[in-house]
Amino acid sequence: MKITSTSCICPVLVCLCFVQRCYGTAHHSSVKVTRNQTKHIEGETEVHHRPKRGWVWNQFFVLEEHMGPDPQYVGKLHSNSDKGDGSVKYILTGEGAGTIFIIDDTTGDIHSTKSLDREQKTHYVLHAQAIDRRTNKPLEPESEFIIKVQDINDNAPKFTDGPYIVTVPEMSDMGTSVLQVTATDADDPTYGNSARVVYSILQGQPYFSVDPKTGVIRTALHNMDREAREHYSVVIQAKDMAGQVGGLSGSTTVNITLTDVNDNPPRFPQKHYQLYVPESAQVGSAVGKIKANDADTGSNADMTYSIINGDGIGIFTISTDKETREGILFLKKPLNYEKKKSYTLNIEGANTHLDFRFSHLGPFKDATMLKIIVGDVNEPPLFSMPSYIMEVYENAKVGTVVGTVLAQDPDSANSLVRYFIDYNDEDDRFFNIDANTGSIKTTKVLDREETPWYNITVAASENDNPGLLSHVTVGIKILDVNDNPPELAREYDIVVCENSKPGQVIHTISATDKDDFANGPRFNFFLDEHLSINPNFTLRDNEAIVVLFITLRRSKKEPLIISEEDVRENVVTYDDEGGGEEDTEAFDITALRNPSAAEELKYRRDIRPEVKLTPRHQTLSTLESIDVQEFIKQRLAEADLDPSVPPYDSLQTYAYEGQRSEAGSISSLDSATTQSDQDYHYLGDWGPEFKKLAELYGEIESERTT
Repeated sequence: MKITSTSCICPVLVCLCFVQRCYGTAHHSSVKVTRNQTKHIEGETEVHHRPKRGWVWNQFFVLEEHMGPDPQYVGKLHSNSDKGDGSVKYILTGEGAGTIFIIDDTTGDIHSTKSLDREQKTHYVLHAQAIDRRTNKPLEPESEFIIKVQDINDNAPKFTDGPYIVTVPEMSDMGTSVLQVTATDADDPTYGNSARVVYSILQGQPYFSVDPKTGVIRTALHNMDREAREHYSVVIQAKDMAGQVGGLSGSTTVNITLTDVNDNPPRFPQKHYQLYVPESAQVGSAVGKIKANDADTGSNADMTYSIINGDGIGIFTISTDKETREGILFLKKPLNYEKKKSYTLNIEGANTHLDFRFSHLGPFKDATMLKIIVGDVNEPPLFSMPSYIMEVYENAKVGTVVGTVLAQDPDSANSLVRYFIDYNDEDDRFFNIDANTGSIKTTKVLDREETPWYNITVAASENDNPGLLSHVTVGIKILDVNDNPPELAREYDIVVCENSKPGQVIHTISATDKDDFANGPRFNFFLDEHLSINPNFTLRDNEAIVVLFITLRRSKKEPLIISEEDVRENVVTYDDEGGGEEDTEAFDITALRNPSAAEELKYRRDIRPEVKLTPRHQTLSTLESIDVQEFIKQRLAEADLDPSVPPYDSLQTYAYEGQRSEAGSISSLDSATTQSDQDYHYLGDWGPEFKKLAELYGEIESERTT
């Protein structure tokens, strides 16, 4: 069978023959042939067949977008069995058969009845077969062929991602890549130039350029300055057919913004500024602002301000407001118009983020001079001291001058000043002040023991402007005078054991005084001469304390031994009675009344001492010079430091009753110092047992006579 295509583009004519060799009879017989098969026909000799396909197809082509009134002719089918008598019938099946494509079953002509779009479907697969019209039997096997929709340039290039927004740093080198744009064309890229795109720039020259093949946009000028122009709108075109005339095109917009770099130093609009600041401005307060301009933006415009020199460098300080990029001027020390009326500051503003690529455009700092005018303000009076301390004696007469405060008008007018004490309504007013001189006086008699210190507030104002006040604190110390007698520290109720030894300390009495230390603690103690004196007790004045001694021995004898269980207030008792006159190893009891002897021997009272008795005349000669108070202190210290004593408080008594006892004593302790006319020579007649006693009293009598 033969197919004929009349497509206007590349028609293909293929003629394929079905070859059949027959031997014997000349008539034709219907034969169904399959591949590599031999079939015997009745009544005929054996015939060998070599079966072949009836036709072999190439592609049919049909133009897309056909808009003619008549169906578009696609091609023609023809079988070798077709003798032109209409006995062969052509059948078409497959994609679009009967709807898009129709065939003339007699002639085999194929037509397209609809306009096709290659971009929707590029080809169609169909099947063709030739049959006997009378028997409807296939004359040849069914074959498959393709109808391909042929492309035409019916699609323009498109930028699917546009419009574009992109940035590039200012001052970039020429040729710096900005962006690559890409356009797509739906036409067949394998056929013709319908999908071959070329790029060009329609708007944006001479600042930018585009590569015609790749679509890469680049800067076309050197040193594009953002401060001169920041935004650019570039239009890029993509045209198919390789840019030839008649090609379809599409375009897109690229919005390009130049980003900032630090290529501009800060600049003060003026080289000289002037600022007015009143002298009453508070230390630490903001007194003014100054600003340098920077054409850059963001961090490239950040700057810091500093005072580089000037006579006000110690009076003012400056800081930077990061939000407004202003320099805030603060007062560091108080201003005084009368002392200095103006200051000069040199202020510098410098960028904090430098780009060394543009250092040749610097320096990236600027300076200006600021003159500060100090304004005169009517100020309140100024006291000569921040605070005052004064003193006055208690019991001073009303009207006594305590002290004087002084305040002056600091202004040039030097107005007169008036004073007054700022009292609360409920305060007791112990002082007043002279309104003109500032002299403070007492208004009441003061008692140091009641209130030792007063704090008052003195105010000063100008006569011409009473509303301007200043205040100062005045502390007044009340000095002590000796106006209070001493008093016993408490009421004493003393209990004495009836068997207490003569000369034994039974109590210590102390006194207090409300006056200050200088007028109080050194007291003199004595028994009241107007009262009857009990001869059993005596009083010794030890300046700080008073000691009460027993001077007479009670007549009633009681056992001296106290039960070991009867321990009262940790009283340590000793029951040694001695061995008589000849017992020289016993305690020397004179040591208790002679502190120097006790200090020299230092034997312990809880063991038997191993020392000789001190001669009596030595004891008596040193007795007069001993300070009993100091002796008691020494004994107390020894008791506190001795590790061998019991670990509890104990009462140690010393049988010393002083030298001014008004009553006699039966104790031998007192016999050495008692002024008596008694003759003790008779003791020598009592025998050897009293020899020692006779010698003792004989020495005393001899010393007394001397």
